[in-house]
Amino acid sequence: MAILKEFKEFAIKGNVMDLAIGVIIGGAFHKIVDSVVNDLIMPIVGIFGNSDFSNLYVGLNKATRLAESQKITLVEAKKLGPVFAWGNFVTVSINFIILAFIIFLMVQAINRLKRKEAAQPTLPVAAPTTEEMLLTEIRDLLKTKSL
Repeated sequence: MAILKEFKEFAIKGNVMDLAIGVIIGGAFHKIVDSVVNDLIMPIVGIFGNSDFSNLYVGLNKATRLAESQKITLVEAKKLGPVFAWGNFVTVSINFIILAFIIFLMVQAINRLKRKEAAQPTLPVAAPTTEEMLLTEIRDLLKTKSL
């Protein structure tokens, strides 16, 4: 029973819930970045050449080099033997750069908001009342006597 209680406290803590929410939002954000790369950036790159980098590779044996010359897909070429799949790496790298840049912009915006918040004047602290001052003196006297 104690284990269940401890697990319940652990699972309900704010940090675990924040992490779960972050993972879910991260998954959705990944789909957005993939869409930006595949639907917006790659077609622009396609104006200058092939926009589908995912099937670009170099065959590393006779069968895969033949598959490359016949424009066989990467999945089929991998069945024939080893391939150097540089096109997929380029696509994943573009995804990473876009994601890193977006996260950089988000952190920069949050830092800007924090600086604005820190620059705002704080409310002045009210001077302690006579009663508070007397209670503080009594507390301090009791501390010194107990030592």
